Amino acid sequence: MKVFKMLIMSACTIVSVALIAQNSPQQPSKASAQKSEQAKFQCPMKCEGEKTYEKAGKCPKCGMALKEQAVKAAVFSCPMQCEGDKTYDKAGKCPKCGMALKEKPAATTVFSCPMQCEGDKTYDKAGKCPKCGMALKEKKAAHSDHKH
Repeated sequence: MKVFKMLIMSACTIVSVALIAQNSPQQPSKASAQKSEQAKFQCPMKCEGEKTYEKAGKCPKCGMALKEQAVKAAVFSCPMQCEGDKTYDKAGKCPKCGMALKEKPAATTVFSCPMQCEGDKTYDKAGKCPKCGMALKEKKAAHSDHKH
């Protein structure tokens, strides 16, 4: 009889612990919390320009699902290019000449409709124009940001 009571008590304890654990809210890990803090979401149709949102959801203008935007890390290089095209992931000094490393602008490739049926609208991926169906062409970068 004593053994039977002990078994029943053990079973009740195990069931109670399982129910409590199941009902308690789970804390997200630090890594996933930091990722969600850094994540930016944007309408893939860019109907609101470059506007971003903190949370996933739907675009208030067109109703499409917002897509997470990739965050690109900064790249630094020596302005004197004494090491050629060598880059660094942190700001600092060039180990060869001692000059302060400068942030390199990210190279971006954009595509647009060759018929310009949507004006100057650009896309970040190759594909077809949603208006006329023509293949999007790579748009050449303007050279106004540097001197020759």
